[in-house]
Amino acid sequence: MSDQLLRAVQGGVRAVDLGRQLRVGMPQSPNHPQFWHTLPRRHGDVTRADGGSAANDMITTGTHVGTHIDALAHVSHDGKLHGGADAGQSCLGGKYVEHGVHTIEPMIRRGVLLDIPRLLGVGRCEGGYEITVDDLQSACAAEKIEIERGDVVLIRSGWGQLFAEGSPYVGGPSGVPGVGEAGAQWLADRGVHAAGADTIAFERLAPGGGHALLPAHRVLLVESGIYIIEALDLEELSQQELFEFTFVLVPLNIFGATGSPVRPLAVTSA
Repeated sequence: MSDQLLRAVQGGVRAVDLGRQLRVGMPQSPNHPQFWHTLPRRHGDVTRADGGSAANDMITTGTHVGTHIDALAHVSHDGKLHGGADAGQSCLGGKYVEHGVHTIEPMIRRGVLLDIPRLLGVGRCEGGYEITVDDLQSACAAEKIEIERGDVVLIRSGWGQLFAEGSPYVGGPSGVPGVGEAGAQWLADRGVHAAGADTIAFERLAPGGGHALLPAHRVLLVESGIYIIEALDLEELSQQELFEFTFVLVPLNIFGATGSPVRPLAVTSA
């Protein structure tokens, strides 16, 4: 057998699930339709002659709910999408043909965790805290990590600890920690393939400011063509001190969509 990847898998791997469980009522941005799940048919509603029965489900959801990835169609600036495409004309028949989530290839790449609370010696960053370029560089140095072109960089703020509490995770008056424009540009300058965080909008949200300004989205999605992954669960990675791993992510193949729910994995040798 010559396939080195297959040999590694047969030798044993372990995976850390970085995705949030999809539940009705989970915290989300108020800008997007909520997740809803119901059972239109339950066992016993219809019973076959042999006694068999089946249940089935129906879900409705925004594509930017729970752990999800932003496609390049998600954000425009001054009427332009990534590459200078006209945002209005790019929506052909109600679908983003060139920038939709269906254009995102499955990711099997080097993943890196930058654990900012560990660096700062706190349990989690405060609401509205801007993760600076110095924080990012210092986390790399502390973890003996060098960001390489094509990496997927995940930034832990510790804010994910609040996910189960609902509205505190959304931020509102407290704001939400994250990188700002400078931090996003630092990532872009290193040619990362995607960047993610354990927060609702990836980047810093000012206290009381909500989603009024999202400069990191502009830098990454519009100017640099770098995908954004939001609402990750990064606590187990931090607890295990897994700062470097194989990152696996496959979006739903929804033609022309601006994003997709995802269930990313961090995979290492057993």
